Amino acid sequence: MEEEIMRPTRMEVNINNFKYNIEQIKKKINKDTILMPIMKANAYGTYLNTKLDIINEFEIIGLATVEEGAFLRKIGYQKEIFILNQPSVSQIDNIIENKLIIGVSSREFLKEVEKRKKQIKIHLEIETGMGRTGISLAQIYDLLEEIKQNSNITIQGIYTHLSSPDIDATYTKEQLKIFQEAVEKITSKVKNITYIHVAASNGILNYPEAQYNLVRAGMILYGYESQEHIQEKISLKPTTKLKSQITFLKTVEKGTSISYTRSFITKRDSKIATIPIGYADGLRRILSNKGYVIIQNKKVPIIGNICMDSCMADVTELTNVKVGDDVWIWDNNQITLEEIAKQCDTINYEIISTISQRVPREFFS
Repeated sequence: MEEEIMRPTRMEVNINNFKYNIEQIKKKINKDTILMPIMKANAYGTYLNTKLDIINEFEIIGLATVEEGAFLRKIGYQKEIFILNQPSVSQIDNIIENKLIIGVSSREFLKEVEKRKKQIKIHLEIETGMGRTGISLAQIYDLLEEIKQNSNITIQGIYTHLSSPDIDATYTKEQLKIFQEAVEKITSKVKNITYIHVAASNGILNYPEAQYNLVRAGMILYGYESQEHIQEKISLKPTTKLKSQITFLKTVEKGTSISYTRSFITKRDSKIATIPIGYADGLRRILSNKGYVIIQNKKVPIIGNICMDSCMADVTELTNVKVGDDVWIWDNNQITLEEIAKQCDTINYEIISTISQRVPREFFS
């Protein structure tokens, strides 16, 4: 998504911070454990997945969709790509064409793969308590027998998802117990399994015994909290800042209504700044009349309902404010991604990954 930066609203992406986080994660894993970066949803909204020089450093990359994998092939990534979620059967030809490795959870999907008579690598997903997708312990042997009859299918890996490794140790340990039983069953029948993986960001930090030979680092790659108080466990540097500029200023009298539905009425003569970022860009409308932005190194309130393409802020207390002044939506200092997520009653994952494509990403080192 690299382009000439014309629009004043943009996301700054710090490549050096990304590389720093990689090194910190490597310190937390065993020497022989492979780090697979999870770069789904355009690398959690950072678009670092578009930087071929960066992604070429990894031997395998984890994604969510076949389309994401096809994009990496298009830009020239030639190493292994693992699709975490079992795709639709309609995408099998695309999977084969792009040499993607897929997570598999059902016999029905495998039967469709078998019909193609083409070589394909899979990872068997084990249901250990996530309650989403996966193969139960009881299904394993029957499924292995079926795969054994089809030489075009190679079981390259075994994996599962931990549902609560940040908050529930008892449940997580039960999941790990089930997974280990599945691993023993599968490896007793299938030799030379390349990858066994269970730990994502919180699993890496909280359950070092569950690393196996591959880990799936997600949110911590980008320098943000995958759980509360994460800095007590690992040093991270945030990779992004979201910024815009003031494009219009006006002074209004006390009693002036601001934006749609007149949800804010000025209580004094006020100076109002219009900022060209709105909910179509990913600035949540729930921040209307309760969120803040940073201008001239000071937090100022968002007032009135956030519009599709813009929002307004009360800059009455600022001196010498002018059109063109920078506006920070988050700067990782005075306003953090986590603070915004809390105001929106959601998680930081959702905030960063839904900043829309029409916001240019500006990369710098």
